[in-house]
Amino acid sequence: MAMRASVLLLAVVLLGAVGCESVRPWERDVLARTDMAWDPDPLESALEKHIEFSKEGSLDGGAAGGGGCGCN
Repeated sequence: MAMRASVLLLAVVLLGAVGCESVRPWERDVLARTDMAWDPDPLESALEKHIEFSKEGSLDGGAAGGGGCGCN
């Protein structure tokens, strides 16, 4: 049991050391590039969400109700 606990502790320490990376203030511009964004083109995303809502009657996290039958 003690061997298992020590191996687990070692694994947690190693994963913690590898996973923690701090970003310096002067490096943040690289992460803020347009091509690195989840949604690089907001207009295209809005159009896709409108099409999805029109076809399926559903929004992801939206407050609109109704079904796909067009009776909302």
